[in-house]
Amino acid sequence: MTATMIWILVALVLIGLYLSWTAGRLDRLHARIDAARAALDAQLLRRASVTQELATSGVLDPASSIVLYEAAHAARQADEEHREVAESELSQALRAVFGETEQVEAVREAPGGDDAANELAAAVRRVPMARRFHNDAVRAARALRRHRKVRWFRLAGHAPFPLAFEMDDEPPLALADRPA
Repeated sequence: MTATMIWILVALVLIGLYLSWTAGRLDRLHARIDAARAALDAQLLRRASVTQELATSGVLDPASSIVLYEAAHAARQADEEHREVAESELSQALRAVFGETEQVEAVREAPGGDDAANELAAAVRRVPMARRFHNDAVRAARALRRHRKVRWFRLAGHAPFPLAFEMDDEPPLALADRPA
């Protein structure tokens, strides 16, 4: 009788430890999502800021300046519900203005344009990486949250279901620094 009770107690302790470990893992994944989202927000803000700075610098033609400034401003001011669309529109505006290498070369030839073009190229390249890190963390958390043990024992607590950040983040070919 006591041996059976001991084995039951050992089994319950092991199950409790396993569930505790799973809840801790899920908590770490949610923290990773929060950190990745903060990094993504910082990269999106940097891209929009650099774009606005370049648009108001006077090195671009007026039409390109207006298109870039309005897209960057809309991306910076967008609420969470419309952010993905606004960021995608900024990507499209960047591709429209910097789709050809001639426009990038014109910017580089202007005083201070080389630094501005390099900063914009760096910002444009970092956004897809930051988005990929965020979406990978979301994918891992979703996979763990789909397990029955997580649902049955409510190990996720009250944390909202993680959502991926889906946007068009294809960089302009002239700024991507990749061979064409």
